[in-house]
Amino acid sequence: MTINGRDVTAEIDERTLLLDFIRDVGGFTGTHNGCLEARCGCCSVEVDGDIVKSCNVLAVQAAGRSVTTVEGLAPQRVAPMEHITTQSLAGMYRPLDALGAQNEDLHPLQAAFHKCHALQCGFCTPGMLMVLKDYLEDNPDPTREDVRGAIAGNLCRCTGYQHIVDAAMEAAEQMREPAAADG
Repeated sequence: MTINGRDVTAEIDERTLLLDFIRDVGGFTGTHNGCLEARCGCCSVEVDGDIVKSCNVLAVQAAGRSVTTVEGLAPQRVAPMEHITTQSLAGMYRPLDALGAQNEDLHPLQAAFHKCHALQCGFCTPGMLMVLKDYLEDNPDPTREDVRGAIAGNLCRCTGYQHIVDAAMEAAEQMREPAAADG
C-alpha cells in the first residue's frame, strides 16, 4: 500500500490490523490506538479518500490502496530538537518553534487546532483531524451542530469538544477562502 505517498510493503500475518501496519511497519505513529473496538476514532485514517477506523480494518484489505494518516496532512519540516527541560521551557511555550515548523506549513485544520487550543492531551487529535478534514472537504460551510455530528464517532476525554468545534469552524472558513479566490 501507499502511506502518505510512500510505498510500504511487507509480508504480514493476515490478521494484522491496518492500525498496526501503519504504526509498526510504516513507522507512522501519529495514528493512535484508543480502544481496538472502532468506538473512539483515535485511529481514523483515509483509505482511498474514505475515512475508516484503522483498528477495524485488516491491513490486507488496504493492499494496493492509498492511505493517508495525520502525518500526511502537511509537509514535515521538523528541525532537530535540542534536549528540552522544564527550565528551558519556562516562560516559553511555543511548540511550533520547538519543532521548527511554521503555521503556514500546517493544514488549515492543524493551524486552527493550534490557534483555538483544541487539544489538551492530544491523544484524540489525529483522529479528529482526519475526520474533520474529510467532513469539511465535503461540507465547506457547516454549522456548529453539523460539526458536532461529524465528530460524534470520535471521543475526547479532555476538552469538552467546544474548542474542537471552534477550530473546525475556523478551518472551514480558511478552507473556503482559496476556493472563493479561485471561483
